[in-house]
Formats: sequence, C-alpha cells, structure tokens
Amino acid sequence: MVVDMDMAYCLVQVKESEEEEQFLRVEVALVELVASEEASLRALESLMTEFFHDCTTNERKREIAIILCIDNGNLINKMWLGVPSQDKMEIRSCLPKLLLAHHKTLPYFIRNKLCKVIVDIGRQDWPMFYHDFFTNILQLIQSPVTTPLGLIMLKTTSEELACPREDLSVARKEELRKLLLDQVQTVLGLLTGILETVWDKHSVTAATPPPSPTSGESGMVCTTHGDLLSNLLQSPSSAKLLNQPIPILDAESEYICSLALECLAHLFSWIPLSASITPSLLTTIFHFARFGCDIRARKMASVNGSSQNCVLGQERGRLGVLAMSCINELMSKNCVPMEFEEYLLRMFQQTFYLLQKITKDNNAHTVKSRLEELDESYIEKFTDFLRLFVSVHLRRIESYSQFPVVEFLTLLFKYTFHQPTHEGYFSCLDIWTLFLDYLTSKIKSRLGDKEAVLNRYEDALVLLLTEVLNRIQFRYNQAQLEELDDETLDDDQQTEWQRYLRQSLEVVAKVMELLPTHAFSTLFPVLQDNLEVYLGLQQFIVTSGSGHRLNITAENDCRRLHCSLRDLSSLLQAAGRLAEYFIGDVFAARFNDALTVVERLVKVTLYGSQIKLYNIETAVPSVLKPDLIDVHAQSLAALQAYSHWLAQYCSEAHRQNTQQFVTLISTTMDAVTPLISTKVQDKLLLSACHLLVSLATTVRPVFLISIPAVQKLFNRITDASAQRLVDKAQVLVCRALSNILLLPWPNLPENEQQWPVRSINHASLISALSRDYRNLKPNAVAPQRKMPLDDTKVIIHQTLSVLEDIVENISGESTKSRQICYQSLQESVQVSLALFPAFIHQSDVTDEMLSFFLTLFRGLRVQMGVPFTEQIIQTFLNMFTREQLAESILHEGSTGCRVVEKFLKILQVVVQEPGQVFKPFLPSIISLCMEQVYPIIAERPSPDVKAELFELLFRTLHHNWRYFFKSTVLASVQRGIAEEQMENEPQFSAIMQAFGQSFLQPDIHLFKQNLFYLETLNTKQKLYHKKIFRTTMLFQFVNVLLQVLVHKSHDLLQEEIGIAIYNMASVDFDGFFAAFLPEFLTSCDGVDANQKNVLGRNFKMDRDLPSFTQNVHRLVNDLRYYRLCNDSLPPGTVKL
Repeated sequence: MVVDMDMAYCLVQVKESEEEEQFLRVEVALVELVASEEASLRALESLMTEFFHDCTTNERKREIAIILCIDNGNLINKMWLGVPSQDKMEIRSCLPKLLLAHHKTLPYFIRNKLCKVIVDIGRQDWPMFYHDFFTNILQLIQSPVTTPLGLIMLKTTSEELACPREDLSVARKEELRKLLLDQVQTVLGLLTGILETVWDKHSVTAATPPPSPTSGESGMVCTTHGDLLSNLLQSPSSAKLLNQPIPILDAESEYICSLALECLAHLFSWIPLSASITPSLLTTIFHFARFGCDIRARKMASVNGSSQNCVLGQERGRLGVLAMSCINELMSKNCVPMEFEEYLLRMFQQTFYLLQKITKDNNAHTVKSRLEELDESYIEKFTDFLRLFVSVHLRRIESYSQFPVVEFLTLLFKYTFHQPTHEGYFSCLDIWTLFLDYLTSKIKSRLGDKEAVLNRYEDALVLLLTEVLNRIQFRYNQAQLEELDDETLDDDQQTEWQRYLRQSLEVVAKVMELLPTHAFSTLFPVLQDNLEVYLGLQQFIVTSGSGHRLNITAENDCRRLHCSLRDLSSLLQAAGRLAEYFIGDVFAARFNDALTVVERLVKVTLYGSQIKLYNIETAVPSVLKPDLIDVHAQSLAALQAYSHWLAQYCSEAHRQNTQQFVTLISTTMDAVTPLISTKVQDKLLLSACHLLVSLATTVRPVFLISIPAVQKLFNRITDASAQRLVDKAQVLVCRALSNILLLPWPNLPENEQQWPVRSINHASLISALSRDYRNLKPNAVAPQRKMPLDDTKVIIHQTLSVLEDIVENISGESTKSRQICYQSLQESVQVSLALFPAFIHQSDVTDEMLSFFLTLFRGLRVQMGVPFTEQIIQTFLNMFTREQLAESILHEGSTGCRVVEKFLKILQVVVQEPGQVFKPFLPSIISLCMEQVYPIIAERPSPDVKAELFELLFRTLHHNWRYFFKSTVLASVQRGIAEEQMENEPQFSAIMQAFGQSFLQPDIHLFKQNLFYLETLNTKQKLYHKKIFRTTMLFQFVNVLLQVLVHKSHDLLQEEIGIAIYNMASVDFDGFFAAFLPEFLTSCDGVDANQKNVLGRNFKMDRDLPSFTQNVHRLVNDLRYYRLCNDSLPPGTVKL
C-alpha cells in the first residue's frame, strides 16, 4: 500500500484552525503508512485494529476513516459491510462535509479520490441508508459555486454505478441501473441547461461586433451551398442558430462545459436512445462541436501571444473534441427506436453542416490548410463519426429525401483528399470501402434497380477512382509519397508504402466491380503512358566495357525516370488487381479489354527479359536498378493475376483452335525461362517462378510441354552439373514441371491425356531430382562414413522439400495423377523409411522426414497401399518409445516438440481413415497417447504438443465411436430403453479424464479447443447422453466449468462455457437442480449457509438456454461477491 506524501501534507494545510490537532494525528498516521511497505502493512493493521476496537471514540474513527478512504478506498470497497451502522453514518456525514469545505483548495487528485470514495459509499448504501446521495449531487450541480464539483461527482457516479465491477451482487447491479435510469431525464435536463446558459450568456457579447464578411468562418454558408443547406436543415431558425458566431468563453465556463460534455459522453455510452435526449440537447451539443472547427479562435490566441491565450485556444478545441465524443456515442448504437430516427436525421443534418464548414474553400484558406490547423483529435473524432454514419446508419438515412447523399459524398471526397496525415487518409479510404461495400450489396439485393442506383452515384465513383489513382502516382503526388516508409514492416508484415498502395487498390477494385467499363477506360490510358516511357528505354541503352549501360545521366532526368518507374510498378499492380473482373460470366463481354491488357503485359515481360534491364548499369544504381527490377517483377505478377482469364481463354481456344492463344503462351514462356537462373535477382526470379507455376497449374495448355523454352528448362533442372537455384525457386520450378506432366489437360477425354508418355517423363524427372538422396540408402546404418553429416543433411533437406511440395500440390487431383506421382516417388519413400531410424536422434532431420510422411499420408495414402502404410506406422510406433518421446519433448526444444507434433498429426490421419484397414492400430495409438505422451506433457505449463495430442484423441473418438460404443439395431430402435454396449471403457475414461484435467490449466487456446471438441462429440455422437458419461462424469465436468467461471481464469470464454454447462445440464435437468446445485453450493468455501441459500433461491429453474446461462452468470457473480465481502470482514463479525 503506497500513499503519496503530498496527500499526507495537503490534508494538514487545508484544515481549519480548530481542527488542527485532529488532522495532525491524521498526518502522522499517513506518514507511518508511507514509510515502507513493511511498515505500511504494520501501520494499516494497527489502524484497522484500532478502528474496530470497542474503546475507539467516534471522533477517532472518523479520523481513521478519512485516512483509509484517501489511501485507496479499501474501507468502502472491501470492508464497508463490516463497519457498524453508527460509524457508517459518521463517515457518510463527515466525508461530504470535508469535500464541500475544501474542494477548492484540495489538490485535484485528492478531491477526485474523495469524490470516488463518496460515490463508492453511495454504490453500497443508496437509497436505503444514504437516501440523499443523488439529491446532493443534483443540488451541487444546480448551485453555481459547486457546479464543477457536482459534475465531477455525476461523472464518477455514472462510471461506478452504471457499469459496476464484480463487487456487487447482480440484484444490486440491476437495482442501481434502474435507479440511475429514473434520474436520466432530470440529469440530461440539468446538463442541457448548463450548456445552453453558458452559450447564451457568452453569445450576447460575441454578437456585438458583427462578423467580417471575408472571414468565412462566422457568416452564412457560401451561396454555392445555400440551397443545399436549406434542404438539410428543417427550419430557417436552426440554420440561423448554427451560423451564429462562436462565443468566446472564459476559463471557468470552458471548464464547466468540458465537465458537462464528459458527463454526457459517459451517460450516452449506457443509456438507451429515448425521448430524454431532446432536440435542444442535440442542437446544443452541435453548437459545441463547432468549437473544434473554429480556426479563428486559435489564430487570436496565437496572435495575442501569451501562453495563457494558447491554452485557451487548446481548451476551445477540446470542447469540440468532447462534443464529437458525445455525438459518436449516440452514433455507435445500432438499435434505433422508430421515435428516435427523426433525431438521428437531425444529427446527420447538423454534422453535414460541420462537414461543409471544414471543407469550405475561401480566399484565406485551402481545405488542406484548414484541416491542418484543426486539432488532430477533432479530425479523428470527425472521421469516426463519418465511419459510423456510413457503416451503421447509411441504409437507414439514404431513404430520406431531405438527406442528399450525393452531395454528402462530394464533401466526403473533399474531406478525404485533403487529409493532413497518412493515417487520416487511410481512415477515410476505409470509409469509402464501407460505402462501396454497401452499394455493391444493395445492387445485388435489388438487381432490377441496378442502373438507377449506378446512375445516381456514377459521377462520384468515377471522381473517386480518378483521384485514388492520382494519389498513388508520383506524377501527381510526389511530395506525399516520398514521405511514406518503404522499409519498416508493421504487424501485418507490410511497409507503410505497401499498406498505402494496397488500400488504394482495394478502392479501385471495388469501383471496377461496380463500373467496369469506366474503371478500365480510366486506368488503361494511364498505364499505357507509363509503359511507353519504359518501352522507350531501349533507345538509351549503349554498350560499355563491362556490359550494357542506360545512357540517362542528368539528375533531373534520372529523378523523372525514377518517378515514372515507381508509377508504372503501382499501375501494373492495379491492372493485376482488376483481373478478377474479366472472368466468369463477363468473359465474352469484356474479352477485348482483357486481351488488350494481357497482350501489353506479355510484350512488357518479354521486352524486360530480352534486353536484360535487371542487369543494366545506371547512373544511380541504388535507385534506378531496384526500380527496373521491380517493374519487371510487377509485370510478371500482373500477368500471373490473369492466369484464370488465360485458363478460360484456353477452354475457348480449345474449341476454336486459335493461334492467338498459342502465341500468347509461347511468348510468355520466352519471357519467363531466361529469368530462371542463378544470375537473376531473387525478387525477379521468384516472380518468374510463380508465373510458371500458374501457367502449369491453372492454365494447363496441352502444348506447354512441347514449347522449346519449357523443354530447355526441363533439361536444366534435371542436369546434375547445373547450379541449383535458391531453395524457394527450386521448389516452385520443380512443382511447375511436375504439374505439367501430372495434371489432366482441360477439355480432353481420358484416352487423349497421353498418360503413358507423361508417366515415363515424370519418373525421369523425379529420378533426376532425387538422385543424390537415393544414393544415401546403402549407408543408412552410418551415412556419415561416406559423407559428412552436414552434407547429408543438406541433401535430405533439398530433396524432401521438393518432393513434399510436389505431393502436396497433387493431393487434391484425380486418382490417375496421384498414381503416377506415387510410382515416381516410390523408391524415394522407401529410402526415407530406411533412413528414418538412423536419424531418430537428429531432430532437425526427423522433423523434415515426418513432414514428408505427413504429406504422403494426407495425399497419397491410397496409392501407397495398406501393407506399406502399415509398415510405416509400425516403424514409427516402434521408434517413438517413451524414452525417445521424453528426449524430444523435454530436451530438444521447439524442434523436438515439432517432431512429436508431426508424428501425432500422422496418427490423426490414420485414425480418420474409414473402413477397417487401420483399426488394429487403435489400441496401440491410444496406448501411446495416454501412457507415453500424456504423462510427459500433462503437468508441463508449455502448450507444446498438447493441442495436437488432444486433436488426436478427439479424432480417435469422433471417427471410431463404435470402438467404444457398439450400436445395436435394438438399441437404436428402442432408444432410451436399451443402452449401447460399452467396450474399452478404461481407455474411454482415461481420455475423458485428460480432457477434464485440461480445463484446469491456464492455456486458454487449449481450453477453447477442447471445449469445442466435447461439444462436437455431443452434437454428433450424443456424448453427454451416454450412460458412462451421464452417471460418472457429467457433473464433474459441470463442476470444473463452474469453478473456471468463478475463478475468472478464462473470462474470454464466458459465453462458450455457459453454453457447454447448459448442454451438459440439459441431459438431466432434474438431477442438476435437485442434486448437483445444492451439492455444489454446499462444497463452496468462503460463503455462509444463509448466503448459500440465497444463491440457490436466485438460480431459477429455467430450462431454456438464454435464461439458464443468465442464471449461471448470476450465480458466479454473486458467489464471487459474497466471498469478497466475507474476506473483507474482520474476524468474529456477525453476518446478517
């Protein structure tokens, strides 16, 4: 317990002379409390003992109460129940008097502490024992001298009573909320009165000097918006009100208004929308929201120079922020009563006025300079308002004829593209994304009105598209784009520049979905302009001694080229992002546009590869070389994005036998294959590899294998003397070559697929790729004799990463493809199994081998055949002894745990296999889980291995239910009369016990997973209804789950736990209410018999899910509350 020394001394300073002696004793006690932690505890214990002693006078108790209250409120929050009623009266009387007498001289933190302590007392005693608690607050607010104090008390009351912590019973929480709701109308009336009074009082003086006609800040809205405003606002008087000059407030008035607005913001967070929130209150709040966009006051403050004036300017801006917070609290409520919709419309209209105000151009200010001068917090709040309006209320408001949505979008457009910060711009793009999503869903639900809706918004959308495209180009936005960080990665693993581009392109794509023709005609000419610059670079390439050089050296030319290349890179990404809007039903209608783009992309990629721009020397190599590489990589990526379009074209071309398609693919391969080289930068190499994979996997043209460039690539990859590509590229190229041979050609019957030839070629490919790996087999006992261990590990890693990827990418394909794949791999698989025992103690190698086997089991299980699969499983079961498992889990760190996890994943595949083939392994698998793995990990706090083990146990139960419960025809016909026959009961019980134990551990992810597994088993297999579960486990699980709720160890899962308890209890409601609940309450520590009876009575015998779970959470809350109360009472206290 730590108390600020200032607290101790300030108490002495503020006391009246006749109280000096009494408060001197308080000071001494406080000084003792802060001396040290140990001394603090002793001093506290001494004070508590003295407080509860029979001989302690009331005066002394009052002193102690003050010390304890100011210290940390523990006396009220935890010990109040044990304080004698007479002493409570003394404290309730003393503290408000102390606060009232000294609130102006007390330091603010002690004043606020005292306010909270008084509110805490009210939380416990109002209205029964503290009937004037709220009346006193209202009186304080109404008295001009104490208005600030009353508002602080009101806000604290709203915070502590409307959303109380757990240290109250549910009944008391409900009572407090009802009491407060009864006061809402009065309170809102008072707050409205305060704000209106301040405004009116200062408006008189503010109106004396007429506003300057050129100021643009205080006069009527400019004529271009005049008609618009009269449509928006329901009466000329409200328009006139909103155009009054903003008054200049004195410091005290500003302070009172800020407190009143803070109160309103908190009240709005929990009170329902109702008639209590009057039009006059809303209008007043909007008056104060105007303070946020009052640049004039800020300028006056800065011109007048003094720091006090600057502070005043900031305070005025803060009033605007607080008012917008109030508005946003109301806006965030999705459920709007019919009678409140008119008020909402009024709010939107008034905000629309504010939006006009801050996006208005005049001679003195551009919109951007105006926004830059506003408080950043105000802009954030205003953006929040706009987001809430579009996401929550637009569909409700758009139908009102008085609200001109198109004009609103015009202002939102100005607001968006004049944002002074990147974050502000991102937030506005989010709002546009929400609007475009709304528009898209509206059109899909009302296809008949599609043209009318699009016509209404077409101009706004085209304007948006054009401006967003301009914003991603250095040609138009260089200064801002150069500020973006393109090096530091955020939590989503993207740089600020990448985020900027991605969000912008999402908006472009959504407009494309709505207006494809407009979007294409806007984007393509811009792309074409930048492509011309890029394609024109060839004329500037000269031969130098060391190779080729780009003969552009002037600094200005280099800078312009840099900007053009950056823009081309962005526009290529935009072109790729739009690919999805040319396929499917619109393929034929948009064919020519798509063909134009693809032909340009093919031309650009070939051009870059032929003149090798990625290896060219430049005047500024650190800038221009990365630019040239990026453009080349982005052109490949953009072309890859059109692979689905090419696949659809392939189907059409098959019917029409068009040479145009063949030329496109052949030219693309001529562009790609020169880049698949160790001499090419990784970024470009990987882009080429990904494009190759897409052509082989998605497009699948029949003639691909016969293209000379592809055959050359086959020869290079299978040549043992050729230098190997980097791992990722090697894997991608091998995947592509394998897929060319394995995947069925589209639109061809089985007898034209040329499987025999393709099978021979695939076997040759895999043989070449696994040559060194297969040579390891003869030395499986001691491979390191012939070759150093590290070299052996490299061969294993390189080969298995390629083979695993090939299998993984074929696993969902036709049976024929998988058969050919396994025939090619068969020898390598057998070598892997032979090598496995030799590397069992090398966890890094074992990890890779098990990854390979896991992929085999998932993809080629049928092709491997039963005998060999059984051999693999048996080998693994033999190798993973308890000692080996312990070594992996306990001593080999994360790699060792990964090895065990992959082994368990393989077993998951095995136990899910239908039929009887692998059923003989079930006893061994369950035994391995429960007798070998589980004892090692059960008590370890680390989550490693646990998730996979429990998933294996779940899969074992789920897919092998009849291994435990023999279902008979009689049992299924006479459900409820004859029980299913139980087998392997000890194993079932052990598994269930393991699940139960997992709920006692802190890992919330494991808890959630296992609760889901139990619920799934109940849904699918009626787990909770089985006799063994119902009679021996059901209420043990309910007990554990209730204890978890009581201890708040997994609070994020409250809802899921409540539903699970209901599902378990519903199996035997009678038993739950008659036997379990009384027994549970009897066993509860820390509550007395009377409290247990109350808890039992309050748990209503409802049998529907919402009521039952509500009763569960009430029980848990009240049980915790009683324990808290009882723990706070001194020994020997009589509880009533």
